[in-house]
Amino acid sequence: MSYDPSPSYPHHPYHPHHPYNPYQHQPHDSSPPYSTYPWQPPAPPGPTGPRPRPRPALGHHSDLRILRSAYRWQRRTATLTALGYFTLFLILSAFAPGFMASTVTDGLPTGLLLAMVQLPVTWLAIALYEHTARRYVDPIADRIRRESELNAKREEAGKR
Repeated sequence: MSYDPSPSYPHHPYHPHHPYNPYQHQPHDSSPPYSTYPWQPPAPPGPTGPRPRPRPALGHHSDLRILRSAYRWQRRTATLTALGYFTLFLILSAFAPGFMASTVTDGLPTGLLLAMVQLPVTWLAIALYEHTARRYVDPIADRIRRESELNAKREEAGKR
């Protein structure tokens, strides 16, 4: 025998048409239009004029998600450029000593040449980081900053 949450008896509280069915959605605004207690403050006046558009909270804003992903991509690219080259240099030093000891020109070993190239690769990673910051991350951050300042001014004007 299975349990029937809505019995056929109409006066049972779980019956779908019973006025006090706890599973049935009931409006929560059942407060009377007058004060029920003498110390209760008067109800605030209703809104006048057009309602402002509801804006999503800044923490759930899609621009912040875009900014986080752009910044994440920027960090990963710059980090992998510098550390990737250095890791490649270390792996070649450990597992290919013959290659690193071979000469490129007039007694300049390949390992020394690759070690000297590490500095320009680091500068390249820094330049790449600054370029992606100026091109992708900073415009998004500036737009979010302007919007939040406008929202703060609107809220301040609305409180007056």
